[in-house]
Amino acid sequence: MKAIVITNDDNNYKAELTDISEDQLPEGDVTVKVDYSTINFKEGLAITGKSPVVRKFPMTPGIDVAGTVETSTHPDYKAGDKVILNGWGVGEVHPGGLAEKIRLNGDWLVPMPEKFSSKQAMAIGTAGYTAMLCVMALERQGVTPDKGEILVTGAAGGVGSVAISILSKLGYTVVASTGRPEEADYLKKLGASDIIDRNELSEKGRPMGKERWAGAVDTVGSHTLANVCATTKYGGVVTACGLAQGMDFPATVAPFILRGVILNGIDSVYCPKETRLEAWRRLAEDLDTSNIDLMTTEVPLSEAIPTAEKILEGKVRGRVVVNVNA
Repeated sequence: MKAIVITNDDNNYKAELTDISEDQLPEGDVTVKVDYSTINFKEGLAITGKSPVVRKFPMTPGIDVAGTVETSTHPDYKAGDKVILNGWGVGEVHPGGLAEKIRLNGDWLVPMPEKFSSKQAMAIGTAGYTAMLCVMALERQGVTPDKGEILVTGAAGGVGSVAISILSKLGYTVVASTGRPEEADYLKKLGASDIIDRNELSEKGRPMGKERWAGAVDTVGSHTLANVCATTKYGGVVTACGLAQGMDFPATVAPFILRGVILNGIDSVYCPKETRLEAWRRLAEDLDTSNIDLMTTEVPLSEAIPTAEKILEGKVRGRVVVNVNA
């Protein structure tokens, strides 16, 4: 069967599409025939080796899977069940979804909502599921639509695209921050009411700025996250789920102790199963499926490696689903 395999022999880091046999799959109580996987920012880092995402070699990348259970000894799943996988170290320490089959721990799976096809589930993927976790965190902290504008950074990416779609459907006024002004029409179709240039947030700023945001979904980190916190309203909530600009956080405590701003970290990799199930239930309820096709590009497995490089260069809009059988 076909799979992307990353090796690092004698510091020669390489990703290639190759053939592997089923007996090379690891131990696990569920084997899934993969329909679709995805290319996220993390796959870009893993495939190119630009960040030490992969911690075990050889490794098949791919943190997302949508497919059909082929065999199972897990009590919750049987052959023929449609399932989704997001995270759990898959594609980092356990072979991932950019392959025709995957074998894993059934506890990592969630049932695929009936509303979605496998392709739609991967058009959502970890990015969309993370976006939903951000929205749930804003709600949990009392950020309602009447509180004011919600900022979404990295808006043309996967998390940003889904976050805009969900928030706008829920009645929030969404402002999209992007470095790609040519995507303004796309972002407004998803539901953004206003677009700002990412340069307004990406440079070193003041410890405190003019209050504007009732809440935010930040996928960027570094100076952008610091500036978002510095311009969030009293009692506002910033959800942080990405590091496209960097892992650093060059900020002060001023927004937190003078305005009561809450910085809420979002983890999608090891998020408890109960929360995952709720997030996917909410996605089936609150994500406008008419926007899924708008934000999705499909590529065959043979194009996964060059696509991973493009995503790091900021040349990919929205979500990329990988048809592993094409």
